[in-house]
Amino acid sequence: MTTQKKVLYTGKTHGGREGFARSDDAQLEVRLSPPGSGKAGTNPEQLFAAGWSACFIGALGLAAAKHKLSLPAETAVDAEVDLAKSEGGFFLQARLAVSLPGIDADLARSLIAEAHQTCPYSKATRGNIEVDLTLA
Repeated sequence: MTTQKKVLYTGKTHGGREGFARSDDAQLEVRLSPPGSGKAGTNPEQLFAAGWSACFIGALGLAAAKHKLSLPAETAVDAEVDLAKSEGGFFLQARLAVSLPGIDADLARSLIAEAHQTCPYSKATRGNIEVDLTLA
């Protein structure tokens, strides 16, 4: 059985770890440097954290809409992505602290859990990296 899928968007970039990354539409151009190097530029872990937090807010909006709610304007996600190393090699781990001011804590935790099930970044990392979700 073949599952039909519809590609909604394709992000295209060109670059390298120590240098630059540029999108094909010229909307993104960043200097890259290794994490902790002190060199000018961002790193893949920061970019991943930024993308995940933005995507997670979108998923929170979908979860809130199912409950006939609007997200507070001050909704925020503080994402931390660690590059770590063990005997088995390098790996990532992450923490997402979600701020939903004005929403009851139990409902907020429910929205966070729902968002974590639908966010494409959360799906991509599920079972692959340790992720800690908290209500900030």
